[in-house]
Amino acid sequence: MNVLILGGYGFFGRRIAAALVSQPGLQVMIGGRHVDAARAAAASLGLDATHAVAIDATGDDLGARLAALEPGLVIHTAGPFQGQRYGVARAAIDAGAHYADLADGREFVSGIVELDAAARSRNVLVTSGASSVPALSSAVVDRHLRRFAILETIHCGISSSSRTPGLATMRSVFSYCGKPFARLEDGHWRTVDGWMGSQRHVFPAPLGARWVGNCNVPDLELFPSRYPTVRTVTFRAGLPSAAAHFSVWLGARLVKWGALSTLAKFAPLFHRLSRSVERLGSDGSGMYVTMEGTASDGDRRAVSWHLLAAQNDGPFIPCGAAIALAKKLARGDPLPTGAMPCVGLIDLDEYLDALSGFHIRTILQ
Repeated sequence: MNVLILGGYGFFGRRIAAALVSQPGLQVMIGGRHVDAARAAAASLGLDATHAVAIDATGDDLGARLAALEPGLVIHTAGPFQGQRYGVARAAIDAGAHYADLADGREFVSGIVELDAAARSRNVLVTSGASSVPALSSAVVDRHLRRFAILETIHCGISSSSRTPGLATMRSVFSYCGKPFARLEDGHWRTVDGWMGSQRHVFPAPLGARWVGNCNVPDLELFPSRYPTVRTVTFRAGLPSAAAHFSVWLGARLVKWGALSTLAKFAPLFHRLSRSVERLGSDGSGMYVTMEGTASDGDRRAVSWHLLAAQNDGPFIPCGAAIALAKKLARGDPLPTGAMPCVGLIDLDEYLDALSGFHIRTILQ
């Protein structure tokens, strides 16, 4: 099966390509607007220039290019997805290809269902959010859901290492800093602001306590309906140092006060500054999912799951879902057709298996 990775030489795309290039039954094509970069990425993986594809995800000829390339799966990593529509997914459907993206935008991931009828008509799977959220976070909740008769609370969060993420990822997060959004708290939808509400989360050693603030992710929209007894769903994210975290917090505060229209336009500057000091910071990152509720015997129960990454292997974590999906499709494993957020398509073992070989471990308390 041909797998076309759009943005295949980018921050996440090149990591997915590296993981899939040796998988039996798969042929990787690295696509993007800059064919020289695609060729360089292909060469670094031991592939010849025929595996590099000049293709623009926003181009008018996208449909024709996909039809000519005949991919079995299109993996879209060229964010940020906030503000995008579903042109790539529609073109993949028209070409008869499965589609997955690494979007973490709340509206983008939730809205992918508008393509359901079209995807079903071509017998393909179209899924959005094949990333840490909601694919991994929901897989964790699904795994431990049986421990509860009534699950009431889900708290999730991520703290990055000092390794600077891609500019698209930074723009995505900065786009909602200081902006209001709704989340479920104690059974009511309440408004909070992006990167506000900072609190300390204590990760297992060696990460320890780190600051995290409110983030607007698909989980806030999807989990209340997927887990109907839940009364509170939160998601927070943070940076490894307090100075970096509160620098973003200050920018978010200026947006909230109306002094700035958006923090996203400062993402390139913050990206350059982060790159200049990243060697001075921590190489560790982490993710947490905590669940609280009532067990079948009526007692209160809490589950705390952590994922820890060392040696700057954290950036591989969002890639796990796309890797796992590609493997399942190559094996011919049964998967649904239609368009849907990436929840329930990959179980926790499949996700973690895609991350094997990296300095990544999980802890359950």
